[in-house]
Amino acid sequence: MEHLPPPAEELALLDRELAGLDLRRSQLLHRRAWLVSVLRTPGPLPVVPPPVPSFPPPAGRPPTPFAAPGRPPVPAVRTRGAQNVLLVLGGLLLTIAAIAFTLVGWGQLGIGGRSAVLATVTAAALAAPAALLRRGLSSTAESLAALASVLMVLDAYALHEVALAGTSGLGFAAAASAVLAVLWAGYGLLLGGLRLPLPAAVLGAQLPLLLWAWAERADVLVFAGALLATAALDCAIAVRGKGIAVRVTACSGLWVTGGAGLLLALVKSLVADAPAGAVAPGALLLAGAAIALCGARRAPAAVAVAGGLVAGLAAVAGVAGVVVAGVPGGWVVPVYLLCGGALAACVRAPLGRPAGQGLVWAAGVVAAGSVLFSLPPVVVSLTGPVVQLGRVWSGAPHGGARGVAGAEGLPWTEMASAPVVLLVVAAVLAAAYRSWEGVLRWAGPVLSPMPSARGAVGATAPVLGWAGLTVLPAALDASYAVAVSVQLVLVAVVFAVAVAGLRRGATGVALTASVCGAVGAVDVALLSLSTEAATYAVFGTLLVALVAAAAALEVPVVPASRPDRVPATVQAVAACAAVLCGVVLAGACGASLGLAAHRAAPLLLAVPAVTVLLGARLKAHAVALPVELTGAATALPAVGMALGDLPFLALVLALCAVLAAGTALRPERRPVAGYVATGLFVTASWVRLSASGVSSPEAYTLPVTVAALVIGVLRRRRDPAASSWTAYGAGLAATLVPSLLAAWADPHWLRPLLLGAAALLITLLGARWRLQALLVLGGAVLALDALHELAPYVVQVVGAMPRWVAPALAGALLLAVGATYEKRLRDARRLRDALGRMR
Repeated sequence: MEHLPPPAEELALLDRELAGLDLRRSQLLHRRAWLVSVLRTPGPLPVVPPPVPSFPPPAGRPPTPFAAPGRPPVPAVRTRGAQNVLLVLGGLLLTIAAIAFTLVGWGQLGIGGRSAVLATVTAAALAAPAALLRRGLSSTAESLAALASVLMVLDAYALHEVALAGTSGLGFAAAASAVLAVLWAGYGLLLGGLRLPLPAAVLGAQLPLLLWAWAERADVLVFAGALLATAALDCAIAVRGKGIAVRVTACSGLWVTGGAGLLLALVKSLVADAPAGAVAPGALLLAGAAIALCGARRAPAAVAVAGGLVAGLAAVAGVAGVVVAGVPGGWVVPVYLLCGGALAACVRAPLGRPAGQGLVWAAGVVAAGSVLFSLPPVVVSLTGPVVQLGRVWSGAPHGGARGVAGAEGLPWTEMASAPVVLLVVAAVLAAAYRSWEGVLRWAGPVLSPMPSARGAVGATAPVLGWAGLTVLPAALDASYAVAVSVQLVLVAVVFAVAVAGLRRGATGVALTASVCGAVGAVDVALLSLSTEAATYAVFGTLLVALVAAAAALEVPVVPASRPDRVPATVQAVAACAAVLCGVVLAGACGASLGLAAHRAAPLLLAVPAVTVLLGARLKAHAVALPVELTGAATALPAVGMALGDLPFLALVLALCAVLAAGTALRPERRPVAGYVATGLFVTASWVRLSASGVSSPEAYTLPVTVAALVIGVLRRRRDPAASSWTAYGAGLAATLVPSLLAAWADPHWLRPLLLGAAALLITLLGARWRLQALLVLGGAVLALDALHELAPYVVQVVGAMPRWVAPALAGALLLAVGATYEKRLRDARRLRDALGRMR
């Protein structure tokens, strides 16, 4: 579009505006001088300022009647946007009129009139832009050039309808698009000031070969060849073309036509059933790769990297497609992987740094795709042994390693190459990790990885290696014993790698190896559940391996400048896992001896006993607390196993209390373990009494309570700061809780009455002597006893009331609480503070 007004008129306008600015400056200077003189003259200030000279209009422009005096005139509004809108609308109207004339009014003229009209209008539309460009009217010239382009398409349509109606429409369209593209290109080069014809020529050049292939009903390969030939032309234009619009249009066409051609060739390469049938698609893929590389050499950096990526993938698909057409189906992925590796060796070729980076990315994509295609059998091998939980010690399964994973029906011949692919990639990554600096020197400037790239490579290598070895027994259809042995050895090796990595400070490698070892340990543990011997062998070996790993991490291995918590965390996890293995072995011993679940429960307490002794040995070590907590948690299965027999449950609880009391001998564990031991002892006594059918537990609990209270009194005399819970809590609970349970089951009134009286007395004593244990225990027992006694009457009253009374009372209560919310909150805080101040 052109600028308005024309340059000569705009120059005159600027001169007039500058003259006006000079006059305005003179006016402001005059005003300033008067103000300075007024400020310097003593006496009252004048009210009326001197007359201000008016601002005359610029020469050559008449004065505006309504212009404000002393204000410079407003410059004329630019009409560039309005001009563009008008030109576009005019061009559209002319184009619509031409199309309507060609399609509708064509039949009203003879052949001579038709030809004359179209030729005259087209010639005029083509000739007019040249004259307009000479006069500087570029916007109008662009509009007429666009109209001329549309008219040329209509001329081609008219030519086919009048003179060549018997020819093929697609064939004529192919020839017409080629001729029009050439004409538009020549027209745009002849009139260099126009921006539309050359991009239009590029768009027209996309159609001839494609339309020709369509007209000839060609097969897929011909279509792919036509698209790639068009992409080659686009590449040449994008590299050598003039103007941004031409290059952008050609680059867009290159991506569309080249991508479509490569996809068609790739499909034909994948479905080829013989090497001879894959040669032609492979050649097209290689041609597409060459086109992408040619365009990448002179493209911007980001586009060049993308071009190198496309070229690398196309080259791998072209070469590997010929080879895989003659190999068994299970070995297709390794062929692509080897071709990707060969592609990575081409990074030193003189292709430029961005294109070389694209080739590196292509090699990485091929390797990642190969790994992804090899992962399904790994997932099957890891998740299949879960079914062994439902058939523990049922014997070695049929089918070997595949049978134990429940994967006998899978197409293992098609997945036979999975371990090879995973192991090869793992080996390459491990070699690159160990020789990182050498790899960077060999690759040159093409490789510029981030600082964390080496750690990522090193962390990925053990994962892929472990995955490849995990699926190897199933891929080879090994026996059950071989599968278990391989998995067990693999777990030990992976744990050794993790320990070595932590000792060297390679945290990434160590963490991934630790995760792989944990997953492998769970997998082999599930595998071992098929037979009794395998269970003892696997869990025993895992116990030794985990203990060894935890002991090996005891040596300080990280520089003292920055403490690292990763080794300590891994050590604690390994120690806790060893405790769990010990629990499984203890449970297996009970099952081997033929003991019932409740009789085997005490055997499981051997593991908590060992953790208690180990905690006393480790003392303040970082791993001591996790090991002790894990050991304490393993006592819960023992309690659960003994629930079916009350005498054994009392025995198990008493043994747990002994272990907790032993832990409480250590000062750092006493605040928690002491209360746990007391509660377990009391609970064990209650269970024992219940198992013996005692209906009057007070005969057994009162002597204990009296003795405990005497000891508590002596403790409080010696240590007045001792808590009332420590002195009296266990003694009171030993009688109050069993009596409360008996009272709730007693249909008579005497026991609840005596219990309520005793609880009331204890509550009053706690309030009098400010003892928290007495107040809380007595009050809780008194409230529960009263609730039990009043519950029948409350039920009768509620049943006799109308149904609307309950929600009404609840609403009134909520309103009362809400109205006095702050006061109730203060009362609750005072009560909490009062209880907190008690001992």
